[in-house]
Amino acid sequence: MDSMKFNAYWMLRSAFAASLLSTVCLSYAVAAAPVADVEAQAREAWREAIVETEVPGEGCFYATYPNNSWLKVGCTTAPNRPFRPRTGAISNTVGDGNDYAAEVSGLMTRSIGSFPTVTGVTSETGLDGPNDYSLQLNSNFMTTAACHGISGCLSWQQFVYSSGVGIAFMQYWLINYSNSKTDKCPAGWNHDYPNCYKNSAAVSVPLQVITELAHLQLSGSAVANGKDTLIFTTETEAYTTSGSDKIVDLATDWSESEFNVFGDGDGSAAVFNNGSTIKVRIGVFNGTTDIPTCAGPTDAGTTAETNNLNLGKCSALGGAKPMINFVEALGAK
Repeated sequence: MDSMKFNAYWMLRSAFAASLLSTVCLSYAVAAAPVADVEAQAREAWREAIVETEVPGEGCFYATYPNNSWLKVGCTTAPNRPFRPRTGAISNTVGDGNDYAAEVSGLMTRSIGSFPTVTGVTSETGLDGPNDYSLQLNSNFMTTAACHGISGCLSWQQFVYSSGVGIAFMQYWLINYSNSKTDKCPAGWNHDYPNCYKNSAAVSVPLQVITELAHLQLSGSAVANGKDTLIFTTETEAYTTSGSDKIVDLATDWSESEFNVFGDGDGSAAVFNNGSTIKVRIGVFNGTTDIPTCAGPTDAGTTAETNNLNLGKCSALGGAKPMINFVEALGAK
């Protein structure tokens, strides 16, 4: 074989090999993509199922994908850090009253907060530095028996994941319970004049960095004369803690649910990088398929903590899974 034929032969063979390799790689990619999609769908189905799975009793429990059973773990103590009620200050960004809440007719028994779409989020800085934030699912301010008839008193309950402390727990409030700085709160409650607050038992949760936000979900439920339950899920793990509903009687007056990512207590802010866009979803359950109301944004939020994002428009859906959806971003109108 002369040199020209030899070179042409190897050029043709190399081109054929490259074409074959490209075809194989493309076929592999096409075949692999559905597998990844199926796995993602399986994990999402697991997160939905574990929230529906009855927690065996009061205390703290843990579950891991793909198991739908709860394992009992030791509880820990939440620090006396207040996640305060709104102050009434005017804010153009999310929090301290400026937020959406899902409002239902009658009473809700459960609410689930999640972030179905997160784009552009690369960093967040809070009270104690990077990746320090809270997820809060908050009730409306309520008039319940927990206030013992004190004029102007309102009860309030929060379901909280604190990334900085590494725990999930419930925080209970009696707002305007103290008429003076010398008034005492009920036994076992902390004084945060003019309010009183206390915490449930806390379940330990490993740090979830802010880039995992799309995989995080926080659920709260209430049963009259029974227990209230918090369930926090990551992509493959679930953590739960519970306590008596009688602490603030949540089940007797729960009609609105606020959910968002905020500063990690003490009225602080979660500061996101430029270009962050987050879609927030709040699912509600009140025994109907009715469309919930997008309450707000003015005065619908209840927590004093904030973030630096701007609210977009809110939409609501009814059916088997009633919910509201809204977007918040830097520069959203």
